[in-house]
Amino acid sequence: MYRSGAFVADCLEPTTDEQVQPNGVDLRLEAVFEPTGTGRIARDGKTVADRRALEPAGDPPTYRLEPGGYVARYVERVAVPEEHVGFVYPRSSLLRNACMLTTAVWDAGYEGRGEGLLQVHNPVELEQGARIAQFVLAAADHVGLYQGSYQRENL
Repeated sequence: MYRSGAFVADCLEPTTDEQVQPNGVDLRLEAVFEPTGTGRIARDGKTVADRRALEPAGDPPTYRLEPGGYVARYVERVAVPEEHVGFVYPRSSLLRNACMLTTAVWDAGYEGRGEGLLQVHNPVELEQGARIAQFVLAAADHVGLYQGSYQRENL
């Protein structure tokens, strides 16, 4: 069962009333990165590709993105409570602009300022601080809490 937006809001900070939706909380864009190196996923570990932070231009600060793959970091600090699992979905306005946001499962116990793969299929401008995703929580059984290498990322 998915939890209410009000419940989810208690697991994120900072948030505004405008971000709280019936079934989740909107996540805002903090930064955009462009991969510049080669990553590796092996049986015994991983290496995340090097990347460079893109600089927004103008007032308000806005990213102009050409087609390609980027990493988007969210403003909000997330703490997934015990007995829950988190999911991030793109906002429909992102999809309507030929962009997709993909993330992995956010396990019980995860804490950090997460990131997602932003796939741009048509040039788009994204204002820093714009709401680009929605974070939802579902009740879930689990064994143990997340203790992986991304615990407390970007804090």
